[in-house]
Amino acid sequence: MVFVKAVALILSMDKEVLFISMTSLSMAVTSTIIATIPALFLGTILSIKKFPGKSIVIIILNSLMAMPTVVIGLIIYSMISRSGPLGQLGLLFTPWAIIIGQSVLSFPIITSLVYSALSKVDIELTETLDTFGTGRFKKLYMIFRESRIAVLSAILSGFGRVIGEVGVSMMLGGNIRWFTRTITTTIALETSKGEFELALALGIVLIFISFTVNTLLHIGVKSHG
Repeated sequence: MVFVKAVALILSMDKEVLFISMTSLSMAVTSTIIATIPALFLGTILSIKKFPGKSIVIIILNSLMAMPTVVIGLIIYSMISRSGPLGQLGLLFTPWAIIIGQSVLSFPIITSLVYSALSKVDIELTETLDTFGTGRFKKLYMIFRESRIAVLSAILSGFGRVIGEVGVSMMLGGNIRWFTRTITTTIALETSKGEFELALALGIVLIFISFTVNTLLHIGVKSHG
């Protein structure tokens, strides 16, 4: 019965379900884009350059990947709260606070996976490009083209990490109705209240988003192969 009501909420395009779903999706996409730009740069540098402290940077990235979301949320909260150094910007309990937190959360994941993807490019390709005297930017283009599916997978992994997280969104967004509520924070709240219809409806939406992302990735890999 609960499942039927949950499906009915989705099929009827319930305003709250639609608003929460679109809010979560827009913030996850925005934060992923923001994180991807520096992640691609750093991941590329790590894969093609040798410099002092490179191993330390990689260790830090791997450590950040395993860091609990609530810890990241706490650090950012202390920076953007009224008593923090960025408190005057008034970011706390706004969508942008969540976007910042999610960007920080996805950045090390995308960076590490991009670094791993580019590092696995066939060494014969790079040697061939060097033999023909290929320019730096042309060489980077060819490397990214060769590993584009793995890079895309890295970006989608970052997106998947933030669309399903709850700690950062709860701490930085405040779970304010019609403003900063996300799918995961609403599921946690409604379940604690015993209101399972809305929670289940949003759970179905979240599963659908995850399925869609993985399907797109599978199609990309299959077409590449």
